[in-house]
Amino acid sequence: MFSFSQASAGRFAPSPTGPLHLGSLIAALGSYLLARQAGLRWLLRIDDLDRPRVVEGAAAEIMQLLETLGFEWDAEPIWQSCRDERYAEVLQHLREQGLVYPCSCSRKEILASAPHAGEEGPVYPGSCRNGPVGNRQQLAWRLRTHARPISFRDRFYAEQKQNLQSEIGDFVLFRADGFFAYQLATVVDDIDSGITQIVRGADLLGSTARQIYLYNCLGQPLPEYQHLPLLMGDDGEKISKRQGEVGVVHAGNGGEMMRLALQFLGQSPPAELLDAPASQQLLWALKHFDPGQIRPQNRLLSGLSDKR
Repeated sequence: MFSFSQASAGRFAPSPTGPLHLGSLIAALGSYLLARQAGLRWLLRIDDLDRPRVVEGAAAEIMQLLETLGFEWDAEPIWQSCRDERYAEVLQHLREQGLVYPCSCSRKEILASAPHAGEEGPVYPGSCRNGPVGNRQQLAWRLRTHARPISFRDRFYAEQKQNLQSEIGDFVLFRADGFFAYQLATVVDDIDSGITQIVRGADLLGSTARQIYLYNCLGQPLPEYQHLPLLMGDDGEKISKRQGEVGVVHAGNGGEMMRLALQFLGQSPPAELLDAPASQQLLWALKHFDPGQIRPQNRLLSGLSDKR
């Protein structure tokens, strides 16, 4: 048996695979302001689930930088790397309910047998639903899906719908390499932490239906989803950690980056705050934040390549 806590909170969940970038600062800022405006606690979670990609010291640097910028979280941060036992408990519960099954299919075998590819790769055809048929010795564990569309309303992107069985297929909760999958970990963490408001980048819209389905399988109430537009660089690509120093936030440029993040979210700090420290800008935003100014389309911020 297992139980979940009940509370109300928003959260920010950075992955410590490199330094904090402006795109991540926008997500942190949006989640912080929306949570505070709703009278919610705001929590910090370190998404270090994928150990091979974690950069040593990155999590500590991100947390220290967030404090320098003026962010305050309301409980000790959660580290996903410390929660394998909890994830295993929930996975076992799903096994006992007959909702998951072992899969021995390699990616090559899935590619060969998949009926078509969706936006996130080949749609898993359910090859191992009645027992492992692949050649791989290491087993993944997949969650059984159904053909009924999953619908949800996002605050900024309106009505969303996805048929998991035809667009994704039965998806992995435990990977063949021995790590728990993001979809399981994030849902369990959010439920355990009492997260009722999820604010994050629009690149995760495609994961939301899977997470909603997992909430339903666990018999838990759904959070409110609010996806923020993505920040695009001068080249039209999403700003990410793979782009090196472009858009990196640090103590020396924190005020400038906070101003850019506020402007990206449609906020207009007064002229006297344009050169103010990030913490002062954040205090202004807590009093004057207007989520109605957030526009759902992805946006390019010209000149970002010059921000170091």
